[in-house]
Amino acid sequence: MRRQLISKKMVAASAFILGLSFYPTEGNAIVKSVGNDAVAVCDNIGKYVSRRPEKKERLFISDIVEKKIAEVKEMLTNPYLAWMFENCFPNTLDTTVHYRKLDGEDDTFVYTGDIHAMWLRDSGAQVWPYVQLANSDAELKKMLRGVILRHWKCINIDPYANAFNDGPTGGDWMSDITDMKPELHERKYEIDSLCYPLRLAYHYWQVTGDASVFGADWIQTVKNILKTFKEQQRKDGPGPYKFMRRTERQLDTMQNNGYGHPVKPVGLIVSSFRPSDDASTYQFLIPANFFAVTSLRKAAEILTEVNKEQGLANECKVLADEVEAALKKYATFNHPKYGTIYAFEVDGFGNQLFMDDANVPSLLAMPYLGDVDVNDPVYQNTRRFVWSEDNPYFFKGKAGEGIGGPHIGYDMIWPMSIMMKAFTSQDDKEIEDCIRMLMKTDAGTGFMHESFNKDNPEKFTRAWFAWQNTLFGELILKLIGDGKLDILNNIK
Repeated sequence: MRRQLISKKMVAASAFILGLSFYPTEGNAIVKSVGNDAVAVCDNIGKYVSRRPEKKERLFISDIVEKKIAEVKEMLTNPYLAWMFENCFPNTLDTTVHYRKLDGEDDTFVYTGDIHAMWLRDSGAQVWPYVQLANSDAELKKMLRGVILRHWKCINIDPYANAFNDGPTGGDWMSDITDMKPELHERKYEIDSLCYPLRLAYHYWQVTGDASVFGADWIQTVKNILKTFKEQQRKDGPGPYKFMRRTERQLDTMQNNGYGHPVKPVGLIVSSFRPSDDASTYQFLIPANFFAVTSLRKAAEILTEVNKEQGLANECKVLADEVEAALKKYATFNHPKYGTIYAFEVDGFGNQLFMDDANVPSLLAMPYLGDVDVNDPVYQNTRRFVWSEDNPYFFKGKAGEGIGGPHIGYDMIWPMSIMMKAFTSQDDKEIEDCIRMLMKTDAGTGFMHESFNKDNPEKFTRAWFAWQNTLFGELILKLIGDGKLDILNNIK
């Protein structure tokens, strides 16, 4: 992905892209200044002005989502937090969802935000929190169904691709040295790109009972995922995938003629790139392998109960069991300070990388995805490690603390890591601190950003990043659903 560091003076341009308005059109505005520019704005009776696009400019409107926003705003006593929720939770629907009928079927193409392409990972996460509302809104349900069907189409075009165009349009990365196609925006192979669609489809099925998404394209998708994962166990050589890019950025290309660092075939699955779209170091990315195990088992359950495809289901189960056994053998390390912890990456030869990256799947986020139990002592040890200065990508400064990663670099904290700390926390004070930090580091915009500087949140990347926005809304809804409204209302 291309990234751009954004200062407060660039926020107005982003507002224009989003179709937003900074100032109320009537009444005497009360302006909350942040830095040198006014961003968070109140109307003449002291209420924050919505940063959402005008209704006619919103790409998708769901009555039940609007109702939920109104309900939550009434429940929250902190007006700034209520304003942030109102802006963030519908951001995917407002600005990134392109729903239509294609050959008589639901079809939904989802932008990641400021990049007008569809990442399998991002799109699967962006619409996730709306699934819980699908039974109360037929149009929302159709839109979600369209995302799932689009996922099957994308994976069947190329299971090694991470991001897709809306049609065979070509794009910026057609010169990459890999098997590019005009339908592909980018062809960085990442385990999680094949897991997020399985996670979303399973959740949709569990909530709605709608099995109509599991037709012939679904069966072919599972076959392609199994083929890809087995190829990337590399038992018979490096396999068909290779990737190189002419670039000055080391993490945007692969070493060794595009095959990456050597791995020993021990049952784990290679992920050439991380969920940050950065090249992996040792290629057996541990959180992604955990994600593969749970995703394959979800696929097996669907294949058994819906499709009666027991043979294919058994293939998924056998592979999941093999990866799980390899994780037990190769994924841990006895750290002198933290005890037994999970490594971030390994190669099967004995090399292990100890860090965490904010992008999900991460070590921190494994319980959020349902990949490990939050009470697993190895996870708890790992959690203490990654949220400490012993993690080379943990940063702490005047504005806040959290995990970043090499994608943006030194001193840049991803709000996603703060949200994952809250999602996986069992400590009310810790959760409250996370919410406070998220509120104080939005640079007064009412939105989450990709990353912010540890000492100055007005220095941030990506003013329009829908996944982070919707994830913030998901977190607030989860806390309310878990009976923790008092934590949110403690914030003054």
